[in-house]
Amino acid sequence: MAAIQIFEQSIQINASATTVERCITDLTLMHRWLNPALRCYPVGDWNTDIGGKSRFAIAIPIIQPTLNSTVVEREPGLVVWEFQGFFQGRDRWECQPQEKGTYLTNRFEFTIPNPIVSWGFKTFAEQLTKKDMQSQLQRLKRVAEQVQILG
Repeated sequence: MAAIQIFEQSIQINASATTVERCITDLTLMHRWLNPALRCYPVGDWNTDIGGKSRFAIAIPIIQPTLNSTVVEREPGLVVWEFQGFFQGRDRWECQPQEKGTYLTNRFEFTIPNPIVSWGFKTFAEQLTKKDMQSQLQRLKRVAEQVQILG
């Protein structure tokens, strides 16, 4: 059985938890901070309620790997997507209101069942994925702070 890997990143954002959550759950805002090579497509109508389905596709020529995801946990300030595909696992986004802004934690917990894909990920993409998660949080911070200012 493949080992569970966990990548966790956090960031302080100078915006309300409601604004930060909106940046995570509004598809238009999400595409402003996601890696430009990653697109999220709703399956049916877009929603982030429990049971809401979407598909994340990575723009890699020819193969374009995808992850099918379903919202499995949802409450104010928390969204957890469970996904199946070349990765299996969960992507958890949690907003913690602070006196000045929001502390956001993103926890990406996954396994890669295919040993060849797992080797490829470890060899070529693991460090890039970690760096991209950090960059993604910086982009999300910028979007949320802009949205907060604009009201």
